[in-house]
Amino acid sequence: MRVSVFRRAHFNAAHMLYNPNWTFEKNQEVFGPCNNINYHGHNYELEVKVTGEVDPDTGYVYDMKLLSDLIKNEVEAKFDHKNLNLDTEEFKALIPTAEHIVYVIYNILRAKIDERYELSVKLWETPRNIVQYPA
Repeated sequence: MRVSVFRRAHFNAAHMLYNPNWTFEKNQEVFGPCNNINYHGHNYELEVKVTGEVDPDTGYVYDMKLLSDLIKNEVEAKFDHKNLNLDTEEFKALIPTAEHIVYVIYNILRAKIDERYELSVKLWETPRNIVQYPA
């Protein structure tokens, strides 16, 4: 029996959307207020979905305590209350859009979760702006 389990988490982070290959004017045109030189922040909501076979011995698809600890140690500890542009290696050369953030988080978790499980990550940048990887 295949079942999906979900774990939700939360982190706060600041960022600025800026492409260094463009002029300031082009960045303003494309990114608008998200190109604020003083940065701006979001209260990100995260949902991690793990799908797999239910283990007949435990009744679990994936131990939710292990998933919780993984998200806390590998995502929240890395990004919570950070300036993504300045404080993280992942976004030194990558524009920290919601699309890039969800992709980075997916890859961090994918490296830690056995390939026998399907993995999907959904990120709410705002209550109305949501991204998911894989799509």
